[in-house]
Amino acid sequence: MARTEVRSTDGGGLDDQVPFLARLDPEARTALLALGRALRFPARTVVIHQDEPSTHVLLILHGWTKVTAAAVNGYEVLLALRGPGDIVGEGAALSGRPRAATVTSLERLETVAIEQRRFIGFLHHSPQVALQLLSLTTDRLRSGDQRRLETAALTVRERLAVLLLDLARTHGHRTPEGLELTVPLSQYEIAGSIGASREAVARLLKDLRDRRAVVTSRRRLVIVRPDLLRRISGGEPPL
Repeated sequence: MARTEVRSTDGGGLDDQVPFLARLDPEARTALLALGRALRFPARTVVIHQDEPSTHVLLILHGWTKVTAAAVNGYEVLLALRGPGDIVGEGAALSGRPRAATVTSLERLETVAIEQRRFIGFLHHSPQVALQLLSLTTDRLRSGDQRRLETAALTVRERLAVLLLDLARTHGHRTPEGLELTVPLSQYEIAGSIGASREAVARLLKDLRDRRAVVTSRRRLVIVRPDLLRRISGGEPPL
């Protein structure tokens, strides 16, 4: 089984960014991982399908995924990004209801799959682990509510700037060009995250490229001028 790449809990980040496995003590983490079997997926593979019955949960060891939900009209919303140390599929596993979202690998993915019955049994016998899972769920809900509150009155341009700054903070890697986002997102996925059309996102990114604020290519984005994005996100007109 591959080594678990759990993100550090240090650094004062938001509570919802502390992944599930990082919340557990080493003994509980080892016991939980021992319940499952290793599964690997190539990039851009659906690993959990919306509306399918729940049979297992996935613990992510390496790689990043996107969590999306499709509306009746086909519009796809990007709900979250989940990476090393995170758990996906737990909601349906606990409720017994069909999957509420689709989970897709953004890059090569290494996971541990735990059968639903075994996972629930483990929680019954490990109340501290169950409490940590409840804490994670609460943190995610609170963070989502706060994010919606903060962006409700923003324009699409401002929401895009906020998203790019947030991704730079959580997934930015410094390069000679600037801060390169390590999570490969398409324009369609960015649009789904901020509630806009792909065409609107394409126009806004072109404007940012013209201002030399970003550099883009296929599923690659480098932030060159975060100062400009901060001005836009604050509602100030860009220079």
